Amino acid sequence: MSNQHASAEQALGTTGIVKRGADAAESRVANRIWWDADADDYHETHGDFLGAADFVWCPEGVREEDVRFLGEIAGQRVLEVGCGSAPCARWLKENKADVTAFDISEGMLRHARVNNAATGIDVPLVQASADQLPFRSDSFDAACSAFGAVPFVADVEEVFRELARVLRPGAPWVFSVNHPMRWIFPDDPGPLGLTVTQSYFDRTPYVEVDDEGKATYVEHHRTLGDYVRALTNTGFVVEDLVEPEWPKGHTRNWGQWSPLRGKLFPGTAIFRTRLTS
Repeated sequence: MSNQHASAEQALGTTGIVKRGADAAESRVANRIWWDADADDYHETHGDFLGAADFVWCPEGVREEDVRFLGEIAGQRVLEVGCGSAPCARWLKENKADVTAFDISEGMLRHARVNNAATGIDVPLVQASADQLPFRSDSFDAACSAFGAVPFVADVEEVFRELARVLRPGAPWVFSVNHPMRWIFPDDPGPLGLTVTQSYFDRTPYVEVDDEGKATYVEHHRTLGDYVRALTNTGFVVEDLVEPEWPKGHTRNWGQWSPLRGKLFPGTAIFRTRLTS
């Protein structure tokens, strides 16, 4: 736990951290209540960096405007997974995509509605979990996620299976997550975050709990190989794995991300995949 999230922890009665299993239902409930509780503080801290209509893939500042990982999006139906306040979806709509965005958290979607109104870019918003998509099969031409949903579900293969169902053959699915090697280090942007404290191969979830042991936050770890196998098992081809380097002159800390750590090892993994035909 950290001071950055103190108000959410207080609101939820978080008192400790455990390493234990957490199934799909518990993971959904914990992360819905966590992001509802943390949404205001999250946007107060990171809102200026994310913008209201900008597509930033990661704390290293990689922007879709520059890299075009999704390819040509004008006229395409695009699904944003774990949209938060939906700045990426608004950027996509401004660039002529037909976008739908969803998130499990009503608190995050409240910020999304506020920013829809503030920008005049009205993106359709849906409350849903990434492993239970309420969309028709073969209804989207592309899907994307910038640090949304993927690390917070118990069964990532089920997420990819659901995306394979709602995407059309040949559709890109591009998503960014914490680089899996970050799991072995403490969640600290300073010198303490440079010392290995746990095994890369330990997939036991990180769970924050209240006095009764009820989960108030759950995050799941997968290795790079786990992600590749889950993707290929569900019909996706991995076209590229982007590990952004920390950019020169970028001095901003973002949670565990910092110039100190960024010059030594990657903080983000961006998977560029495509659904087979």
